[in-house]
Amino acid sequence: MPIYLSRELAGSSTANQTTAPVGYRNRASSQLANLRRVRGTITLGTQTTADTIVIGELPAGATFAFGMLTSSVTLGTSTIAVGITGSTGKYRAAAVFTAVDTPTLFGTNATVGADDPALAANETVFITIAVASLPASGTLIVDLFYSYPN
Repeated sequence: MPIYLSRELAGSSTANQTTAPVGYRNRASSQLANLRRVRGTITLGTQTTADTIVIGELPAGATFAFGMLTSSVTLGTSTIAVGITGSTGKYRAAAVFTAVDTPTLFGTNATVGADDPALAANETVFITIAVASLPASGTLIVDLFYSYPN
């Protein structure tokens, strides 16, 4: 029966999946790395579609794992995207967020499952608002989880 290896183990060969394969090549940014978090807490105050809200910075060498949104109020018809300059929806495409007090995961296949996911340079991550202004009150928390070489 064939044995298949994940991309992180590409180039390896093994007849026994219970031990590290001969020639094991671990991707330091995703295999056995520490999980870290960048948190952005936003006090909602009718931020408009012309505004962006900076969440934080992911460091060079990091591998994005997932993000999480938690809001004390529905964001109504406004849409939010999470990304960077030149790719405003890199981590979360623009979409409404109506869940209240319900932590909700996000992440795109392209950023979570990229062949070589480690960032080459620091990235300033921000929210882009579209369609309508954010609510006049409430709190939105954006957590970005990433792994980083030990």
